[in-house]
Amino acid sequence: MNDHHALTLSSAIADRLACPATAPEVVASDGVRQHLALGPTGIALLHIERAAADLGPWQRAHDWLTVATRQPFTSGPDSHPFYGAPALAHVLSCAADRLPGSYRRGLRLLDRQVTADVRRRLDAAHRRIDAGHLPALAEFDAIRGLSGYGAYLLRRDPAGPVTRAVLDYCVRLTAPVTHDGERLPGWWATTGPSGRPDDRFPGGHANHGMAHGVGAVLALLALAARRGTIVTGHHQAMRTLLDWLDRWKTNAGRGPAWPYWITRDDLRAGRLSPTAPRRPSWCYGTAGLARAQQLAALVLDDADRRTEAETALLAALTDPAQVHATTDNGLCHGFAGLAHIAVRAAADADPATAGQLRAALPALLAALLPSRAAPQAVAGSLVDGEAGAGLLDGAAGTALGLLAASSAEPPRTAWDACLLIA
Repeated sequence: MNDHHALTLSSAIADRLACPATAPEVVASDGVRQHLALGPTGIALLHIERAAADLGPWQRAHDWLTVATRQPFTSGPDSHPFYGAPALAHVLSCAADRLPGSYRRGLRLLDRQVTADVRRRLDAAHRRIDAGHLPALAEFDAIRGLSGYGAYLLRRDPAGPVTRAVLDYCVRLTAPVTHDGERLPGWWATTGPSGRPDDRFPGGHANHGMAHGVGAVLALLALAARRGTIVTGHHQAMRTLLDWLDRWKTNAGRGPAWPYWITRDDLRAGRLSPTAPRRPSWCYGTAGLARAQQLAALVLDDADRRTEAETALLAALTDPAQVHATTDNGLCHGFAGLAHIAVRAAADADPATAGQLRAALPALLAALLPSRAAPQAVAGSLVDGEAGAGLLDGAAGTALGLLAASSAEPPRTAWDACLLIA
């Protein structure tokens, strides 16, 4: 697939999702309505980005936001960066950045609520650390936790006190903890990757994912430093996380790779159990982690680490075994997500590697639009398919990934800030 075909398919998906009244049902429940990954706010992001790029009317975004906000959004303990008021705040801020003066009152209210929620979460997190307990994944991850909140605050108030307080917490999270007589990294969770007790993970695990693990913490620290917001211990915290990833680095054949997580047995043995190649996605795996390490290398001025991260990403995008393990289309763990990470990483890469990353895009995108397929038919199958129309797994996110891959320019909005890759 070339740039033109990618844009054509992205536009066909957007047209299929033009009007809430004629699009597939995406508000089957209040939980879906409020969820950035599943509901109308994620679809609004697609139309916001397209309107900002002069590829579609703003009215489409307004229509989807109108559907989303017919009833109040949840705030407080039952909300998180991908659900409720914080999710709505992210979407409205993306629109407001391109439409000065729009949504001003709503964003003021949402910012106050997000700030209150973050302060409450920080207080709880520091009490937990003071007590010597281990964290839940939802305390710090990108989807439900403080890394996700930090991504929002970094855009809205990059040097503000609450933003800095989140970064202080991230630094503190990297300090080791002694638990049951064993020295563990401060981000070690006692549960399985689902966040619930799991017999397959006796003693818990260290999660590396960008969605639910410490990859998001590393990315947030790096992104903040790139914007000039640095707290005490900031760079050492990044180095601690990078040293941990160095310890568990493997070789996937064409370059470095990183496991999704480390179990207590792995930690005690000092080595990983053999596994088959795994998909190198955003949410888990080498693609997302490579981007996080590239960002950290840039702010640490570590040329060798930057080269290794870019080499790892290129290998993940071109190694047949890793690509074969990718079977989905979406942003979270599919081809659209790989393409979008490649675009973002290429913009910061060494020129030679940047060209190679861009050259890997057609093969990735061919999985989404076979050469003889009609874009409108493919768009219909994506929108109406099992993955649905939403942002993370569904058609709206796929269209956003295609849109980024079709252009030599970066995204016009910060829609992907919630992914902590830019």
